[in-house]
Amino acid sequence: MDQTSWTTRGVFTGQGGARTDEAGIVSGDLSVRTTWDGTQAEVKIQYTGTSDWHTLTGSPVPCPSQEDSRDLHQAVVEAVRAGGGATVPRHARPWAHS
Repeated sequence: MDQTSWTTRGVFTGQGGARTDEAGIVSGDLSVRTTWDGTQAEVKIQYTGTSDWHTLTGSPVPCPSQEDSRDLHQAVVEAVRAGGGATVPRHARPWAHS
């Protein structure tokens, strides 16, 4: 199956930034990319305009559909904007349609 991905640029983090596996907390002007492979979604972030992508803590997550992965992407963008050491939302699974 082909991968599907979404990228949102110009996401400014709220106070406390977003937590990555490789670089710890990052903050400022970020790009968020979600890639869905048919069974799970991988979320990465980068400083907008740079080439290095970092895994957002909590990624990858099981994701059964393309629609769910799109909703996950939007939930991640909102979490990054909220800050507070944002990670991939896992508890409420606001993106799940099941």
